[in-house]
Amino acid sequence: MPSAFAHARRLGKGEGRMRAQLFVLIVALAWGTAASSSAQSDRDREKERCDRDCLIGISEQYLDALAAKDPKKAPLAGSNIRNTENGQRLLIGDGLWNSITARGTYKLHVADPTSGQIVTFTTMRENGTPLILAVRLRVEKQRITAVETIVARSEGGAKNLETMGKPREAFERETPPNERMTRPDLVRTANMYFSGMQLNDGKGKYPFADDCNRIENGAPTTNAPTNGKPRPDPKTATGYSAMWSCREQFESGLIHFVSRIRDRRYVAVDHERGLVVAFAFFDHDAGPSRSFKTPDGRPVVGGPVQPWTWMIAELFKVEGGQLHEIEAILERVPYGMPSGWSSWEEGMSDKIQFPIK
Repeated sequence: MPSAFAHARRLGKGEGRMRAQLFVLIVALAWGTAASSSAQSDRDREKERCDRDCLIGISEQYLDALAAKDPKKAPLAGSNIRNTENGQRLLIGDGLWNSITARGTYKLHVADPTSGQIVTFTTMRENGTPLILAVRLRVEKQRITAVETIVARSEGGAKNLETMGKPREAFERETPPNERMTRPDLVRTANMYFSGMQLNDGKGKYPFADDCNRIENGAPTTNAPTNGKPRPDPKTATGYSAMWSCREQFESGLIHFVSRIRDRRYVAVDHERGLVVAFAFFDHDAGPSRSFKTPDGRPVVGGPVQPWTWMIAELFKVEGGQLHEIEAILERVPYGMPSGWSSWEEGMSDKIQFPIK
């Protein structure tokens, strides 16, 4: 007859098995609940995610609200979201909201669902006068959480863009999936443009495709028509020409008077289309940078005689590791002006930056 101790030990083993089974059941239930919760979270995130069409729709709503002078018509996350206009922080409803009277007919959207950012180049009317805007929106949960606007009050430039009618085809064309560069490589290639221009010794590695073409405020600044005028020779000219190709301008070494390209913030990347938008500043120090030598050693003096800065939004079409179409919106601002989004150190830096706000 088994002892009482042995009987108790058998009971203990049975209870241990029961406890183990109960533990497994509890873990399974908890795992199932967690998996269900995770699946629900994924569905919620997908519902809140803003794809390309969503971002474009939100930008359109914002611009319509701006033209109507009614912030309530824009999908804003709140009344005190961060908002700047040419570097100056303003409340939504102030600044352009007082003077804009209508939308224009030109628009170019660069949507970046990965970062939740969209940049729109567009024309509008300010008390009836055409102007150009570059508007960056940051979108979270399908609501606008930040607005950055560059205003180029160039009536002629706005009219030029509207005469074009629509953006160049390359900006809408998708890059074949097997030919797409990584996001970092797209940005690095675009940044070679700024670095090459800032150094501008004519000897750099310039990733320009043969079909590279640039317009600024609606006007061609490369491959411009001669209109019967003689085309300057890049090897003997003392100033660069809009008649030259992208590569000829850089290899001439005649853009040396751009003394610094700083606060290079890469604010939107459309990976499918190979598009990169940067907001940056081009400084002209009007000092030492005016005197330089061309690649063949010819001494040249040129460039602005007063310190000032271009505030610029620049769009690059990047494919196959090369720069193709380039489009810029720019406005002259005080020398050394900040963007309102970077620290002073970041604003003076020529390093690659990404928006985190």
